[in-house]
Amino acid sequence: MNNTNSTPRYANIPIAWGLALALLSTSVGCTSFAHHSHPSDPLLDVPRELEMTTHPEYRVAAPDILLIEAVNNIRPPGSTLQAGDQILVQIARGLPLEPDVEQETSPLEYQAAVEFEQAFKTINAIYLVGANGAVDLGPYYGAYEVAGRTVDEAQQLVQQALKDRFGLREPQVTLILPDVAGKQAINGEHLVRPDGTVSLGVYGSVYVAGMTLEEIKSLIEAHLSRYIHQPELYVDVLSYNSKTFYVVMDGGGYGERVVRLPCTGNETVLDAIAQVQGLSEVSSRDIWVVRPAPAGTQCAQVLDVHWSEIVAEGITTTNYQILPGDRIYVEADRMISVDNALAKLISPVERVLGVVLLGTRTVQQIDNPNSNNGFGF
Repeated sequence: MNNTNSTPRYANIPIAWGLALALLSTSVGCTSFAHHSHPSDPLLDVPRELEMTTHPEYRVAAPDILLIEAVNNIRPPGSTLQAGDQILVQIARGLPLEPDVEQETSPLEYQAAVEFEQAFKTINAIYLVGANGAVDLGPYYGAYEVAGRTVDEAQQLVQQALKDRFGLREPQVTLILPDVAGKQAINGEHLVRPDGTVSLGVYGSVYVAGMTLEEIKSLIEAHLSRYIHQPELYVDVLSYNSKTFYVVMDGGGYGERVVRLPCTGNETVLDAIAQVQGLSEVSSRDIWVVRPAPAGTQCAQVLDVHWSEIVAEGITTTNYQILPGDRIYVEADRMISVDNALAKLISPVERVLGVVLLGTRTVQQIDNPNSNNGFGF
């Protein structure tokens, strides 16, 4: 059956393309690509490469990591014994040797009995304070409750008990604490927590946010003096996590990539770009540094960066020193931004036209199943 429709095949396609192009021209005409304007002359009083300045005295904040080393970790003289402690006990003029075998009757048995009693009545060894708080000196002397007492108090307790239990007149007892180390070593890395404190293990926590290293050292030493004899510490910053700056890479219409980097004091613009693996494929050489301004301020300090001078000519005028909180903005290439903007506008139209063409062809195929509706021209 012949097609009686006098309208040329795909006659509506040029009209659709004309409408699409008119729409695009109108849209592109209304689209503006904003560019940040800022002074092009460098500020001469700003720190830069070869003319760096030192930062103010560092004040710790979360989430810095501190390195704390204790020069000594000795218990204070008044500390008490506790379960698990090991103490050296020595007793002189203690229980006499009283073997129950006559030497004349059986010399060998007598000698064995003497050696047996010597092994248990001679007290000159290290003993463990048990879980029950007592130190057990063997079958002859028995156990003595020493936990919660100082070494001197425990020594007097054992000495008096020997007099009361066994009737010894002048026993001499010596108790020595061989291991005088504190309960827990505090050497190592200590994270400043979100609440501004650092943990010292069993010795509790200390608030350090906003303090200098010298202030932290004095504060922790005063805190540990209750647990350690004359504590002396070395405190330093192991990881500067609280002082940072940012590198913002414009994606040319497809977002912005923000990289957060620690500020240790000597970074310049060139160092910052090097830490993000250089400029990306879409980056231009239009770069500037923005210094943070207080709330309510309508004007920010913007430092223009002459990238070509820095990398190709070694001119350090705009290779500014980076300070905490700085933002280094790298703008995308304008042609790439325009191309991406056009792609965003054209892509939906292309999809709509594709659907229209597909629908038109499907309808014609249904109306004229025997006609040749291929796309050959």
